[in-house]
Amino acid sequence: MKRFLFSLLVVLVTGSASAAIVPAPPQVAAEAYLLIDADTGTVLAEGNADDPRPPASLVKMMTAYVLAGEIESGRVSADDMVTVSRNAWSQNPVFNGSSLMWIEPGKDVSISDLEHGIIISSGNDATVAVAEHLAGSEDAFADMMNSYAKALGMTSSHFANSHGLPADGQVVTARDLAKLSAAMINDFPEHYSLYKKREFTYNNIRQYNRNSLLGEDASVDGIKTGYTKEAGYGLVASAERDGMRLISVVLGTRSPTARKNETRGLLNYGFRFYETVALFSAEQELEQPRVWKGLQDSVAVGVMEEALVTLPRGQREAMETQVELNATLMAPIARGDQVGTVRLTQAGETVFEAPVVALASVEQAGFFARIWDSIRLWFSQLFSVEG
Repeated sequence: MKRFLFSLLVVLVTGSASAAIVPAPPQVAAEAYLLIDADTGTVLAEGNADDPRPPASLVKMMTAYVLAGEIESGRVSADDMVTVSRNAWSQNPVFNGSSLMWIEPGKDVSISDLEHGIIISSGNDATVAVAEHLAGSEDAFADMMNSYAKALGMTSSHFANSHGLPADGQVVTARDLAKLSAAMINDFPEHYSLYKKREFTYNNIRQYNRNSLLGEDASVDGIKTGYTKEAGYGLVASAERDGMRLISVVLGTRSPTARKNETRGLLNYGFRFYETVALFSAEQELEQPRVWKGLQDSVAVGVMEEALVTLPRGQREAMETQVELNATLMAPIARGDQVGTVRLTQAGETVFEAPVVALASVEQAGFFARIWDSIRLWFSQLFSVEG
């Protein structure tokens, strides 16, 4: 079911007993950073979030997203076997000194193992094997990555390879990486679950997930680290506490410890001072107004989709609900027809607005019933005007 994802950030200062105290976000020792509510997209903290930067291994998030999409579409299977080329060989000089899955040329590897190798081991060799299998060549796969990125609205990022080693024109932004993370979480939850795995063994070599927050914070369940000299140390992380999911992006820090600590600080700030609030559930009835000239005299109206907002903690109770319906509802009415508007206000200001729709259809009544309702409606409006 789709949802209304209303980006709302109300920062209230002290001054009344009911005001929420929300301090400024923490200072972040990174070249760029972003903290968002994954469910609403509300930005809770940011710095240089739209600055293009070299991505390092964070590129593998897009490689894994494309692979998940191809698996879910049925174009490939997790059980498919991939013959490793010399180009994808772990001993390719291009990969010297970088993270590897340790695959060997001429040997067959399953798509499932390669997916684990990309996500957990961060294997550059695994990404090339997948790229060649899915698209025929690395260049063609980069085109696929950019097509997927465009569809996700990643307007400021460009991909030139599948692994993230330095390449001309290859850049990402913190904001685009947050979009990609949310897409992986929401579109392919089964594949996203791989990001929380702590280790993966292939070819008798056990490797550990470089996202050390996985072992230190039980709420963290992803997503990816990255490092090159050009990019510095980066970490995209996601965590869920008490029904609220946050995504943090930290780029260009000075060490693995720094990227972990800066990420922890951002996540703790978001969870401490904000909450995701479900204003209305899907198909929640708000009223049952009168319907004229229909086979039924009334119809249930409400919101068709779940409505979520991000609020400072404790502010839901301070909001007032106002439902404004069309003056006269006349049959026929189809399910989903807009019949009014619902607004939530706080201190007289509108902070949320959504259409109110008919939750059921009402067919038109017969000729004589419509005539009778026309008379009744005329008298009703007449006395309403006189009053």
